Amino acid sequence: MDEPMESSFDAGDTAQHHREFVLDQSHTPNAILNNQNAVVANTDSALTNPENCKTDCAVEDTSYSKTHTCFTPLLRPGSMVMMVLTEEDYETQYWPKLKTAIDQLLNMKPGAYSPISYEQMYSCVYKCVCKQFSERLYNDLLSHLSTHMEYLNSELKSCGCESIPFIEKFSFLMHQYMQALSGIVPIFNYMNRFYVETKLKSDLNEELKKLFRTKVVDAHITVLLRFLEEVSAVPFAISPPTMASVVKNLYALNKDYSKLNPGLFSRYLPNILPPTDPALLEQYAEEARRYQAHIANMSEFRSRGSSSKRVFEDDISVN
Repeated sequence: MDEPMESSFDAGDTAQHHREFVLDQSHTPNAILNNQNAVVANTDSALTNPENCKTDCAVEDTSYSKTHTCFTPLLRPGSMVMMVLTEEDYETQYWPKLKTAIDQLLNMKPGAYSPISYEQMYSCVYKCVCKQFSERLYNDLLSHLSTHMEYLNSELKSCGCESIPFIEKFSFLMHQYMQALSGIVPIFNYMNRFYVETKLKSDLNEELKKLFRTKVVDAHITVLLRFLEEVSAVPFAISPPTMASVVKNLYALNKDYSKLNPGLFSRYLPNILPPTDPALLEQYAEEARRYQAHIANMSEFRSRGSSSKRVFEDDISVN
C-alpha cells in the first residue's frame, strides 16, 4: 500500500488559477481551452460537493502541473485497513465459525476426512489477529479445548476398572486428538506466528499437546500404566500395534513417563534401560531363565506330548 502523501492542496487557489488561465484566450488553442474549462468546472464541483472529487478528476489535464492533482482517498471503504472488527462481530461471527470447525476436527474419527474450508478459517484468524484480537482468540481456543478435555476424562471414567476397554478407549481418544491438532494448528498458524511465537515465546502445537498432557494423561497415567502392565502378561490381549502406539505416544508427550515403568517402555522403545554391564552377566542369565520358566508354565505354550508329530496331522506315505 502506498504511503499517505502530505498535500497542501487549496481548491480555491487552484480554481482562481484556472480562471485566469482561461481568460487569456489569445495564447491558448481551442482544444486546450476547452480542456481547461472542463477542469475549472470539475474544481468548482469539488468545492461544492467533495463526494464528486474522485469522479470529476477523471478528466486529465496534461498541461497542468502534477503538484496540483486532485487528492483521492488512499484507503477505500471495504479494504482490510478500513474494516472495523468489534467485539460483537468477533463473538457473533468470527469465533462461532472457528469453534464449529474445531469441534468438527475434534470429533472426527481417526482416518476420516472433514470438509472444512481451511481458506475461510485461516481468513477469520488473519482478520482477528490484524484487529488486535490475538490474545482473546488464543484464550478462547485454550478454554474451548479445556472443555473438550473434561469430556475426554468423562469418557475414560466410564470404562471403570476394566483394563482392556480402558486402554482401547485411551488409545482411540489420544489418536483422535493428535489427528485434530494436525488440522487445528494450520488454521491458527497466523496467530501462532505473530502472537504465540513472538509474545509468548512458545509454539501452538506444543501448547496444545501440553494441555492434553496436563488435563488428561497426568490424571490417568498411574492407572493406565498398571493396566498396560497387566495386559502385557497376556499375549495378544491388546493388539501389538495398539500397545506400541500408546507407549510411543506417551513417550512423545513426556519422556519422564518412561521412568514410571522402564521395563514396560523398554519393550517398545530403544535406549530406555541403561547400557549392558558385563559385570551383571550372571544377573541377566538368571532373568532369562525366569522368563523361560514363566513361558513354559503358560497353558498356551505347554507341550502336547513327547511325540514330534503335529496335532491333527495325517500320516503321509513316503512310498
